[in-house]
Amino acid sequence: MASHAEHDDAQLVDALKRRDEAAFVQLVRRYQGPLLRLALVYAGSRAVAEEIVQDAWLGVLQGVEKFEGRSSFKTWLFRILVNRARTRAEREGRTVPFSALGGAALEPGEPAVAAERFRGPSDPQWPLHWAVPPRSWGASPEEQLLARETLDLVERVIAALPPAQREVITLRDVEGWAAEEVCNVLGISETNQRVLLHRARSRVRGALESHLDPS
Repeated sequence: MASHAEHDDAQLVDALKRRDEAAFVQLVRRYQGPLLRLALVYAGSRAVAEEIVQDAWLGVLQGVEKFEGRSSFKTWLFRILVNRARTRAEREGRTVPFSALGGAALEPGEPAVAAERFRGPSDPQWPLHWAVPPRSWGASPEEQLLARETLDLVERVIAALPPAQREVITLRDVEGWAAEEVCNVLGISETNQRVLLHRARSRVRGALESHLDPS
């Protein structure tokens, strides 16, 4: 069943097909911010990200007549952005080809949490359990997490993540998307999405632990 937002988008898209300029303005107001935040995942600067977003909106205007509503407008719009951003990034040589990232998330790599934080398999009491569990970040972690320096740290950590992890955590945790939406837009499997998100969140949490409890 379509959500209220999807129904509203569908009406705006119908109006846009009739070249209703006001409908286009409403769609831009609704999605400009999220589009720009995702474009920054691929871009080397805000100016480049803004160009990518403009290119995506141009793609909407050029292709809206062919949009049949098989997916939500939101999914279609962000697919346009991702495809154009990836193409530009590859062309400029700033990233490895994104076609190579699909299986990379499932290959053996760095552990999400350092191995030394767990007990060994031969531990007599708690084999493979935490040896150094995550610590509390204080009596009021909400206040610390809202601190500007902490938010700046999170932004820097996300910006330094590998591209595929950065895509997923931006959509899931910054934009609040559901896993299914992320998979549809990025063209990845649910398993891939889950692994990428777990690794990204683990890096962010590790950085926050060091920042909030440097001891």
